[in-house]
Amino acid sequence: MHVLALDLSIADSAQLVYNFTQMHQLRIDYLINNAGLGDFAMFAESNWDKQAQMINLNILALTHLTHLYLPDMIKRRNGRIMNVASTASFQPGPTMSVYYASKAFVLHFSEAIANELEGSGVTVTALCPGPTASGFQDAADLNESKLVKGRKLPDAKSVASYGYKAMMKGKVVAIHGLMNTIMATGIRFTPRSWVVKWPENCRISKHTHLIIVKLRSALICVCDKGQIVISSSSKTLKLIVCLNNS
Repeated sequence: MHVLALDLSIADSAQLVYNFTQMHQLRIDYLINNAGLGDFAMFAESNWDKQAQMINLNILALTHLTHLYLPDMIKRRNGRIMNVASTASFQPGPTMSVYYASKAFVLHFSEAIANELEGSGVTVTALCPGPTASGFQDAADLNESKLVKGRKLPDAKSVASYGYKAMMKGKVVAIHGLMNTIMATGIRFTPRSWVVKWPENCRISKHTHLIIVKLRSALICVCDKGQIVISSSSKTLKLIVCLNNS
């Protein structure tokens, strides 16, 4: 067993990881970019060093590691990459603006190179979990956010197991959980001015199995069968969301 302890938010850390595996002649067939950092604060009041650290870790290290290991996989015509994105990838996130933006990058980057690699024998999967019980909330000062406070979160083991199975199937975008899938899909049908209000105004009803999003002039209800009802003072729009659970 070879162990390397390294802070991936530091410049050129990805190159050090690659050099380490090369020195020990380790063939990397699976690359899982899981390291990530968040921060819960108004952007103007946030600590810049932490924002820079987040960008370096969530974006630069992930992209550099992918760029380093991908050519070898292509030569062997075999390999799998999983980049851990988030349900945050699908919308902007006030009070976590840099984190949400970084995860949008991970999703779009993964989808793009997955397309480039079609027929190469190498697959790329973007895993998009929702809030998960882990040390992430403490590191991001997120425990008082409506996204996690008072909610029973899935454990990291179940999310990891789902992600691994999706990666082995070669699935490009893997959203963990039915309700997260409905939310991520429903956002595509929602006006952008509403989407930006989504994260901090979202709660899940435990008794009715509805996701309820309160907005200034409308109420969005998403039921567990994939039906979205958007009600406002002027009109009611009813959409049926088609889910692909393959």
